[in-house]
Amino acid sequence: MTTNKRIVLSSDHAAIDLRRAIATHIANQGWEVVDIGPTTPESTHYPKHGEAAAQRVASGDCGLGIILCGTGQGIMMAANKVKGIRCGVCSDSFSARMIRQHNDANMLSLGARVVGEGLALDIVDAFLNSEFEGGRHATRVDMIADIES
Repeated sequence: MTTNKRIVLSSDHAAIDLRRAIATHIANQGWEVVDIGPTTPESTHYPKHGEAAAQRVASGDCGLGIILCGTGQGIMMAANKVKGIRCGVCSDSFSARMIRQHNDANMLSLGARVVGEGLALDIVDAFLNSEFEGGRHATRVDMIADIES
């Protein structure tokens, strides 16, 4: 598990309520939550929120990140543009475990219009409670890093 227990959360307007539920859930597990908004339901642009969260993780300020939009796809695409970010969108717990164990993902993306709160919390738990296995997977993660160069 990551030694940096700071985790950044961000979303667009479509996912504010789910983001807040996740923030409370993980804070209760001992994580230091850095919630960078937004705080109001006015329409906003998911790329800026994905990038802002990804910058916090890439800089080392936060060990992990969780981002949300309607589907989780767009905000994930924006986050993955930041060097050093490996973010996957998940709508099931198995995938959330695998992106940590096999891909060393440092960010999770969720779709607030795709998963309900209960499932989202299970996915978050699977992501946070899994560790990178290294080994043959490390070679592949290194290959991903080389693409970014």
